[in-house]
Amino acid sequence: MAVKSRFTRIPKTYDLVLAGVPTEAISTYCALADHANNKTGLCWPRMETLAKWLSRSPRTIQRHLHLLKEKGLVEFVERKRDAKGRFGAYLYRLLHIAAATARGEGRGTTERQQPHKRGSKNVSPPDIRDV
Repeated sequence: MAVKSRFTRIPKTYDLVLAGVPTEAISTYCALADHANNKTGLCWPRMETLAKWLSRSPRTIQRHLHLLKEKGLVEFVERKRDAKGRFGAYLYRLLHIAAATARGEGRGTTERQQPHKRGSKNVSPPDIRDV
């Protein structure tokens, strides 16, 4: 059985760097976005899991997560407990997904899905180097 692929919209790397996010923390942010619910922005991967997937130490992932929290990109909602009552994974909220849902983005057709109108010009987005 084939696995359905999903897409997660994340901010542009350039915008993350301008916001002060170090480039090494962007991969952690993208890994969180891969796990996030596309409507609520909630996810709860363990730091050990993220560390394994990104070939980093759990302490490095922890530093990245706290940095992302300081930059206002991730919110620590609560800390989950396992069946024995020990602390496990945190519940995170990716704030850009939650904000996009609140604005109504991601519902219906997007600009790319709309049919091409006769006589309209195709305008490409500005190059990052031009900004």
